[in-house]
Amino acid sequence: MAADDFIANKWTQLAGLKNGPVSAESYRSPAFYQLERERVFGRSWLIMGRVEEIAKPHSFMVKEIEICEASVLITRDGEGRVQAFHNVCSHRHNLLVSEPQGCSQLIRCPYHGWAYGTDGELRGVPDEKCFVGLDRKTAGLAKIATEVWNGWIFINLERKPSVSLEDFLGDFGSFLANMEYPNADNPIVVEAQLDCNWKVVADAFSESYHIPVIHPETIGTTFASTSNRTGRLMDARFFGPHRFCSMYGNPDYRPHDHQKVEQLAYSQVQTGSTIAAGKVGSMDAFLAHPSVNPTRTKSWSMDVNFVFPNFNLDTGPGGFWTHHFWPTSYHTTRHEVRFYVPKALTVRERFQQEHYLSRVIEVLVEDVSNVARVQRGLESGAKDAMFLQDNEALLRHSVHHVEKWAKSATVQEAMSE
Repeated sequence: MAADDFIANKWTQLAGLKNGPVSAESYRSPAFYQLERERVFGRSWLIMGRVEEIAKPHSFMVKEIEICEASVLITRDGEGRVQAFHNVCSHRHNLLVSEPQGCSQLIRCPYHGWAYGTDGELRGVPDEKCFVGLDRKTAGLAKIATEVWNGWIFINLERKPSVSLEDFLGDFGSFLANMEYPNADNPIVVEAQLDCNWKVVADAFSESYHIPVIHPETIGTTFASTSNRTGRLMDARFFGPHRFCSMYGNPDYRPHDHQKVEQLAYSQVQTGSTIAAGKVGSMDAFLAHPSVNPTRTKSWSMDVNFVFPNFNLDTGPGGFWTHHFWPTSYHTTRHEVRFYVPKALTVRERFQQEHYLSRVIEVLVEDVSNVARVQRGLESGAKDAMFLQDNEALLRHSVHHVEKWAKSATVQEAMSE
């Protein structure tokens, strides 16, 4: 598929959506934010991270879901099972764990010393004889529905999930099934608190129309070219509330003569991209997956796999990276990005990685530096709708499904065709 093959509203029609203005209300309404809390984040299967984050027996990690006022403790018990619990002591509801990660057979409450195993069972109570009728079997940690899929840890905050993870992912699960995840045990984490609605920053990483304007000196000539000046999409697909797109990459890009550091970083290594931290040979199994660059075009830079409601799984020639968009209020967001890189074994590999990280973080800064301006414009009330073009079809799809989930009384209704 050529990037300059123009068919009006091709991606919008593929998404099953109508053209026309898109309401801005879900980006600026406190009342709608409450609906998102209850009906979107409170009922969806949410990705918490990867199993490599809790690789050892009795290891644990804590994840915050601010929109639901939930603190989630995810553990691997002594038998290797991955489970999630509310990070709350059964005694007086004190938060149990404050550090983001750890490893211990006992998790002890810092208030009164109640102790729990990584299986959630209550193991110790100081002065237990004074607790008349205490049943340890029912006084363990409060469980959260947990599933592991392709190494990704999902939870659902409903006490009894309305839909299974398999049904929630639907055909998107088949699309991504059995993908390789190189270097999944070695992430570089970048986190920022942003003054915008979570969908504003999610939108910024779901379209390439902005790239020539926001990123002219960084990736403006790698994600666009004279034959595709606005970075038109190479592919887009839609799976219920989830979505996918392939972005254009300039196959003729070469560093300019004045870009000496970039030339040096990639002078003796083949990566398939100047935004990569790994060698092509080490990525063969990953790149062979049918859903990585599925059109098999040479004019490819990356794929965006958006798992509803708030997770980007991005794939490119050098591997994968992720975005989490966590709402903290109707107009603030915690944005977490993880870049997965190989452990450098030589000075040259480390130099290449440092160049890669400095480049992608510079691009991130360019993106997030604009989101507060967007939010101010939204909250001004100057306009009630956005005018989206066809290559912004993922944004239109996002608003449609977030609104649908927020307005639906049941998950089944939200997921209906």
